Amino acid sequence: MCLSIPSKVTHIDEEHNVATIDTMGVERKASLDLIDEPVIVGDYVLIHIGFAMNKINEEDALASLEIYKEIIEKMEEEDRRQAILDDDNCQNRA
Repeated sequence: MCLSIPSKVTHIDEEHNVATIDTMGVERKASLDLIDEPVIVGDYVLIHIGFAMNKINEEDALASLEIYKEIIEKMEEEDRRQAILDDDNCQNRA
C-alpha cells in the first residue's frame, strides 16, 4: 500500500527542476517534472515514486501529518523511519 505523506519543500534547484523536501524529518529530493502548478519553498506537496504529483494546502497537510504522527507513535523507531523511506519505492499495483 502506498501512502503519500505531505512533504514540505525546503529548497528548489531550478536548474534541475528538483525540490528538496522534508517528510516528517526525513529530507530527500523529488522531481518537479510532473507537477502542473508552480511550487515554491514552503509549499506542501504529495510525492509518488520520487515525483511531486500535486500541491496540498498547508491546513490539510498539517492535519494529515498529525494523523500520521499518531500512527507512527505506535511503531518502533526503525519501522518508523523505514515506513517513510519506503514511500519512495512504492509502486502502483493493479
